[in-house]
Amino acid sequence: MKVAILTGGGDCPGLNAVIRAVVRRGEAHGFELVGVRDGWRGLIDGHTFRLSRDAVSGILPLGGTILGTSRTNPFKREGGVDAVFRTVERAGIDAVVAIGGEDTLGVAKRLFDEGLQLVGVPKTIDNDLSGTDYTFGFDTAVGIATEAIDRLHSTAEAHSRVIVCEVMGRHAGHIALHSGIAGGADVILVPERPIDLAQVAAWVMARQERGKNFSIVVVAEGAQVEQGKDATLNAELDEFGHVRLGGIGAYLAKEIERRTGIESRVTVLGHIQRGGTPTARDRVLATRYGVFAADLVRDRRWGMMAALHGDDIVAVSLDEATKELHLVDPKLYEMAEVFFG
Repeated sequence: MKVAILTGGGDCPGLNAVIRAVVRRGEAHGFELVGVRDGWRGLIDGHTFRLSRDAVSGILPLGGTILGTSRTNPFKREGGVDAVFRTVERAGIDAVVAIGGEDTLGVAKRLFDEGLQLVGVPKTIDNDLSGTDYTFGFDTAVGIATEAIDRLHSTAEAHSRVIVCEVMGRHAGHIALHSGIAGGADVILVPERPIDLAQVAAWVMARQERGKNFSIVVVAEGAQVEQGKDATLNAELDEFGHVRLGGIGAYLAKEIERRTGIESRVTVLGHIQRGGTPTARDRVLATRYGVFAADLVRDRRWGMMAALHGDDIVAVSLDEATKELHLVDPKLYEMAEVFFG
């Protein structure tokens, strides 16, 4: 059996660990493994290459992806879907392992419905895929954000400032919430709850009244002051209909300073959260997902995705995995509010 592996959407720490695991387990099953360049674009353009044990040696601790990635959507390219099936036929590919988040796996689900034999692996630092408790990449991103918040505390206190730390999170605020709790943030703002600027200012002033001359505000990039209105860098849409988010942190810092009179600054972590070496937890989780995905192919369980339920890796349908987003638990956010202000 010839099995192709692709990584789509945003990169994240742990992708190489999955690729390595699929190749090693796949070879044990007698598969021939091929890599696909740059996600779904590689299947459209026919860019594949041989993957072997030697090719994946030493990649476990590396960030990024040796396959490359893109936000290409075959269903948004004229003739894109037909091109995918032509590549599969010409290259003699029997099955595809698609590693990605809601967009990549959403495409996988639609291609499966059209007859492509494939399985999925959940990847996103946002941890917003339903069907699994955790996605790999999330733990690393939270660790990076937490370290940044720890470092911002000392400079904020030294200058008696409010510092707004903007982290990633388009629709779900898991990174903001977890890193904010771990880093002792004084306010945490997430996409699941509209921002109340008066309340944010009140939390900051409450600290001032207690003699605390600085505050740390953590905000997810997708948090909104007005329901349905994102802070964006431009109005252009990618092939999945997403705008490029950015600017909520700067807006908040300006508003906080205007409302409180306290000097405020913003730090945008951006792609720092995506880069670098994965944590031990993400390496282990990614490896477990990769081995399980190879087993799904062996068992011909098409249309399924590897998922973490508790401490067990199980199979869930791509339909279940992509039908809705995994959002922040309201009870966890309410717990975090105990420490606001």
